[in-house]
Amino acid sequence: MVKDLGPFSYELAFARNVGWVTEQEQARLKQCSVAIGGLGGVGGAHAITLARLGVGNFRLADFDVFDWPNMNRQAGAFASTIGQPKIDAMARQLRDINPEVGLHLMPQGLGPENIGEFLDGADLYMDGLDVFALGVRRLVFARCRELRIPAVTAAPMGMGTSLLAFHPDGMSFEEYFCFDGLGFEDQMIKFIVGVSPSMQQRHYLMDRGSVNLFDRKVPSTALGSELAAGVACTNALKLLLQRGKTPVAPHGLHFDAYRNCLIKTWRPFGNRNPLQLLMFWYVRRLLAKGRKAEAVAVAGET
Repeated sequence: MVKDLGPFSYELAFARNVGWVTEQEQARLKQCSVAIGGLGGVGGAHAITLARLGVGNFRLADFDVFDWPNMNRQAGAFASTIGQPKIDAMARQLRDINPEVGLHLMPQGLGPENIGEFLDGADLYMDGLDVFALGVRRLVFARCRELRIPAVTAAPMGMGTSLLAFHPDGMSFEEYFCFDGLGFEDQMIKFIVGVSPSMQQRHYLMDRGSVNLFDRKVPSTALGSELAAGVACTNALKLLLQRGKTPVAPHGLHFDAYRNCLIKTWRPFGNRNPLQLLMFWYVRRLLAKGRKAEAVAVAGET
């Protein structure tokens, strides 16, 4: 039997947030608009978390459908949603949390032709794009800077998360990552070591062959995705309400729950920093060893 508790009330639904935010701040969150690119492992968790904080408007972009390998970590992946467009399934969840939520849906995904529409009126950008979507990611972050929109990315790294944010008045995405002149795999390594300068997850990766950037294959856990949402959305809250301090590039932080370790990072000059150059070559060497081991194993099987 379902008890009748009356119609939806925004103030009642999100009343338990008050105390950590003021009533005036909660009213502000109702008016805020957050753009989320990608609704997979981190993007979907970001959307759910921000909706439960009472953010009232979302601009969402994703062209993909839920598949069985998404089940280990993605907020909208259920047996009942397999094969469905991620954007439709996530929109239903957000409306279930807040029937009054404002949604601007872009099921075609993001490209050079529609990034302006995607960011129109957004107060904040939350990066949930596929880790391999570097081309469109660079375009989105560049447009955020032009429009003076803060941008937050929090990568699930093993059983932890690393946070990196970009403010219009600070270091740019391109200045930090230094992608120009590199091939795709090296750009991916630059992105990984840039988001996660401390690379804590390397200490407990059990199978190096599970990481293959050429085949666009990386392992993942729900632990990393949920931690990413908690850390990223906390800083999103601070940026939206303009209170508290958010580390912005070249500052970042990496919390690893497996190692019970929090490391705050500072990399002046971004990936041109000597420490970053060393980490780049270290990771490059590790991945090359992993590919070699995988090739030997395959040769042994045949």
